[in-house]
Amino acid sequence: MTATHSHSHAPSHSTSHSTSHSASNTATQPTPYKILVVDDHAVVRQGLRTLLETQSGVEVSAEASNGIEALDVVKKSKPDLVVLDLTMPEMNGLDAARAIRDVAPQTEILILSMHFSEEIAREVLRCGARGYLLKSDANTELVTAVHRVRRGEQYFTSRLSATMAENFAHSRGNGTEETPLAGTPLTPREVEIVQLLAEGKSNKEAAAALGVSTRTIESHRNHIMHKMNFESFSDLVRFAIRKSLVEP
Repeated sequence: MTATHSHSHAPSHSTSHSTSHSASNTATQPTPYKILVVDDHAVVRQGLRTLLETQSGVEVSAEASNGIEALDVVKKSKPDLVVLDLTMPEMNGLDAARAIRDVAPQTEILILSMHFSEEIAREVLRCGARGYLLKSDANTELVTAVHRVRRGEQYFTSRLSATMAENFAHSRGNGTEETPLAGTPLTPREVEIVQLLAEGKSNKEAAAALGVSTRTIESHRNHIMHKMNFESFSDLVRFAIRKSLVEP
């Protein structure tokens, strides 16, 4: 009789444990990182979607074929990241990026381009995007770029650092600078902070714009002042104007 009693309780206990375990798994499942893919060519959007969705925890939640459509989607669904083509009809990527930053400051932006240009890289910084990537490098660099942006970092095409290094060597050779950022020891993040501060943003406002703490901005600011030998905030502003980071 005792054996029968014990046997009858085993399935009941097992089912209860299984249900509890299943509920626990559902409760702890992380929210996917939602990405909006924007490009005027359907085949490119499909390729990007396929590439991105190989990553665990990443979901391409929507697509758009131009900047205006992208803006509508962002207003409604507030994705975590917009992967945005630079050249599109209706509204180009840089204009779309500015508009997206206005309506959804927490949404990050990664710009894709067919062509490499340091001027584009500077404009990407100015419009508040988190990075700039060549379409030809998407197969090898896009996933890395997305992971970097997800961690709150910037990502610029590997070709940019190589070109800046070449320009730095060239500028040291002839005493001139080929690009506003060539020859400066600032990192892309420090350049972004200089730009925000020179535009008149407070430490708190700059922190909000970059999604970091005020203390982080203060630390970067002190490091920049020391690194560049700035004696006052006016020196920082003059530097930003001279390097075309802000309008005079």
